[in-house]
Amino acid sequence: MLAAPQVSAFLPPRRILMGPGPSDVYPEVLAAQARPTVGHLDPLFVGMMDEVKSLLQYAFQTANPMTVALSAPGSAGMEACFVNLVEPGEKVIVCRNGVFGERMRQNVVRLGAVPVLVDSPWGQPVDPDAVESALKANPDARFLAFVHAETSTGALSDAKTLCALAKSHGCLSIVDAVTSLGGVELRVDEWGVDAVYSGSQKCLSCVPGLSPLSFSPAAVDKLQARQSPVPSWFLDQTLVMAYWGGGKRSYHHTAPVNTLYALHESLRQLAGEGLEAAWQRHRDMHLILRDGLEKLGLKFVVDAAARLPQLNAVYIPEGIDDAAARNRLLQEYNLEIGGGLGDLAGKAWRIGLMGYGARRENVALCLKALESVLK
Repeated sequence: MLAAPQVSAFLPPRRILMGPGPSDVYPEVLAAQARPTVGHLDPLFVGMMDEVKSLLQYAFQTANPMTVALSAPGSAGMEACFVNLVEPGEKVIVCRNGVFGERMRQNVVRLGAVPVLVDSPWGQPVDPDAVESALKANPDARFLAFVHAETSTGALSDAKTLCALAKSHGCLSIVDAVTSLGGVELRVDEWGVDAVYSGSQKCLSCVPGLSPLSFSPAAVDKLQARQSPVPSWFLDQTLVMAYWGGGKRSYHHTAPVNTLYALHESLRQLAGEGLEAAWQRHRDMHLILRDGLEKLGLKFVVDAAARLPQLNAVYIPEGIDDAAARNRLLQEYNLEIGGGLGDLAGKAWRIGLMGYGARRENVALCLKALESVLK
């Protein structure tokens, strides 16, 4: 028999999380997660699930009955949208302007569907004119997929216009809102979004591990009219709907009970502040950070008109070692910022201002610490 390893309790330091996610978690959310665990079919827990659903409908600004929190992170939310809606041989217009648009393409390929790519340069939003041209050239396309807030670059695309284009060409829209939900304007019903997914660890300032998801009635119709079974059992929303729906709840999987406590509390915090107030706070903190970063001589990757307030990508100055600088921030200031991904790896930093982390004291600390490191 192997001897039991001698391991001390894990006691992490208090970091200031200003990277691309996870973000700083509300103290109330951490406290909520520590409450006693109950069964996932306990009537009290089921009642709390109903509240989570209504709070998510508020956050997404939707009346969609099919609005749930997947028991998995945002990447699973992305996969859930594709595996439930897209069938082999169907054509999907996929917009790529960063890492996460490319992940959408990979999902389409793995399902045996046909991706039609609309590429935009990294750091720029999706081009609606290019999308419209692709839709006209592919009248048999069934879906338009794009990232609302591209976490790898900090670019914000015009979801309202893109979803309107999809609808005018008879396509369903699949929208990545992982970094946008709670941080910038997002109106699912008003904009005609058909399938949208997010993550708990970004602007909701919850712990990682859950993916808010919402399907429009048109998306549910497409799901129910499938000619082939959903290829993922766990992500099959025809099975999950019975667990999150009204009436008697049927067992699907053991829900992450305490993590859902945390999401419930983070959504309560958002509702208490108010969506529009939260959007404005992110904008206000971004402007203060922007002014400070520009005084330090840092240049943004994204033009001001398409810049995400909650994800600020800036080029690393010449002569500065990326990894060494970020390590100094972590060791000397307990401050985490993100490095670049893909084309921006080693070339840019990604500074997050998400949810509870979008506060004046965090902005002040970040600017002070960067000034020290850059000197």
